[in-house]
Amino acid sequence: MLIYLELNLKKYKINTYLKGILLYNERKYIAMMQEWRCFMVKILLGLLILLVSYFAFIYFSDVFKASKAGKVDNKNFIVFGGIGFIANFFDTLGVGSFAIITSIVRFFKLTDDRTLPGTLNVSCTIPTALEAIIFLTVIKVDKLTLVSMIMAAVLGAIIGADIVAKLDVRKVRIGMGLALITVAIIMLSDLLHLMPLAGTSDGLTGTKLMIAIAANFILGALMQLGVGLYAPCMALIYALGMNPLAAFPIMMGSCAFLMPAGSTEFVKKGAYDRKASIAITLFGSIGVLIAAYIVKSLPLGTVKWLVLVIVIYTSVMLLVAAYKARKQS
Repeated sequence: MLIYLELNLKKYKINTYLKGILLYNERKYIAMMQEWRCFMVKILLGLLILLVSYFAFIYFSDVFKASKAGKVDNKNFIVFGGIGFIANFFDTLGVGSFAIITSIVRFFKLTDDRTLPGTLNVSCTIPTALEAIIFLTVIKVDKLTLVSMIMAAVLGAIIGADIVAKLDVRKVRIGMGLALITVAIIMLSDLLHLMPLAGTSDGLTGTKLMIAIAANFILGALMQLGVGLYAPCMALIYALGMNPLAAFPIMMGSCAFLMPAGSTEFVKKGAYDRKASIAITLFGSIGVLIAAYIVKSLPLGTVKWLVLVIVIYTSVMLLVAAYKARKQS
């Protein structure tokens, strides 16, 4: 009997020891994965800073040379600065800056339509990168979800450009507008507690992560047609049960990686309004800093309502644009 008890005691000690080893290895593995994911985000930030630094060097050098040659005047500088501040302030909230700048500039005929696409991209590249850097560092998001969704959007813009170029832009806008209205109805049901949906998770796994990656790939491709990524990405994050705040670093990061390359080409070709761009960049960056602090401090319930408003606004704008395109054709 004593021998039997001793054997069981030894067996218990061995099992406890083995469980301890397994638990230690599991914790070590989790810690290693967390370190690896943090390292990936640091690489992401490093690459973004390098891209934007290269663009900034080309951009500011061009403006400086043009200024010395007397090609840049101070007329309407403060006006463009005010437009840049407002547009990028709301861009940081997720509304999007291009539509705001385009509407004001065209209404008051402040710049040539020929240079408007270049002006929009060049002027907003640095503010958008600033948004991405701030949100990537201050808002908690699962690193794997963050990196994979940003990479998916970038690859979608590169690989999917040729595919989406064959699509009917008007039909895409109608489809996206109706899809966003559907999501808005679901979001409203959640906010009114009729159909609880949104969660507080800061990341996705398994099937949900695969859906998010595939969807962001498509959204990245659709950006080449002029369909904005912000609102659809917000709706996607919300629908998959994540904290709506998690959308901000994902959507800002996606756009920030796409803009420098295209904007550099506009600068090299001189296809942008230098005076307007530099004013929008400088004052827009200040708008970003103020708005980012507001977003970071907002309660979750307020963020949900903000996302709903942005989704509805974007869906209406898409449908209006599709209607106007039909009338013109």
